[in-house]
Amino acid sequence: MELNRRGFFKVMGATSALLSAGMGKARAAWVSKAPPDPYGCLVDLTRCVGCRKCEEACNDANSLPPPDIPFDDPVVFETDRRPDEKTYTIVNRHSSGKIDDRDKLVPVFTKVQCMHCQDPACVSACIAGALTKKENGTVHYDAGRCIGCRYCMVACPFEIPAYEYTNPITPKVQKCTFCFDRIIREGGKPACVAVCPVEAITFGKRNILLVLAKNKISDLPAKYIQHIYGEHEAGGTSWMYISDTPFEKLGFTKVIPEPIPRLSETVQHSLFSYLWSPALLYGLLGGIMWTTNKAKNKDKGGSDASS
Repeated sequence: MELNRRGFFKVMGATSALLSAGMGKARAAWVSKAPPDPYGCLVDLTRCVGCRKCEEACNDANSLPPPDIPFDDPVVFETDRRPDEKTYTIVNRHSSGKIDDRDKLVPVFTKVQCMHCQDPACVSACIAGALTKKENGTVHYDAGRCIGCRYCMVACPFEIPAYEYTNPITPKVQKCTFCFDRIIREGGKPACVAVCPVEAITFGKRNILLVLAKNKISDLPAKYIQHIYGEHEAGGTSWMYISDTPFEKLGFTKVIPEPIPRLSETVQHSLFSYLWSPALLYGLLGGIMWTTNKAKNKDKGGSDASS
């Protein structure tokens, strides 16, 4: 049976309509799995002095290897860094563009770690259930269930999870743990929060932290920019920031306000919520290939005859 141009576009139109209908149902059915009252951290970047005490405390609390550059060596600020399999949190230095009384540029220090999203893309992408979102706000990693697929690394909009490529026997995905044991079993704070000498990090319930951040911005509108980073990014995160410098100048990732799983799971459900969806798609692709090959063979036969 031949698939002519008109027939081909009829199939394409029908397929698009069916997938659109399925997507609408999937979008309506998607429900956020975010805990209602999780813990969080609010970082006031105007207070951070770049002492790296948070890095040192994190290193000690998680028994991580010593850093390549000592914690008291300011040369580390000469390059931007990212958390990796040996370092769960890092502090970078940026320029605010402002000049102080001594005609020197005013630096802004930014702490970077797993954001512990309300609806984490890494959890949605993990096919083994090694990553889960806990009621206390932690995105928790279970190394015993991890199969090393690294889908979490691809899914994370903040590019945080890191893999132990140098560990050939028992490699793990590494990231900030939000000091899960300290919060759950000891009723304490994350190590980085407890050690901060200038109290740049406030730990507490996320809803209360949002009120605190909004009050600070409202009370000092000339000091803070009108944006709480993490309030809406990727559907909201447990780590949030306020600043006197635009976040795009400080290396913060620009992320859509919708939860990433809402988009990815909607597409998945739209394609595979009905048994006929894969068959329809493969049939459509087969029809395209058949039509293309037939056209190529016809052209080839025509050129041979002309010669």
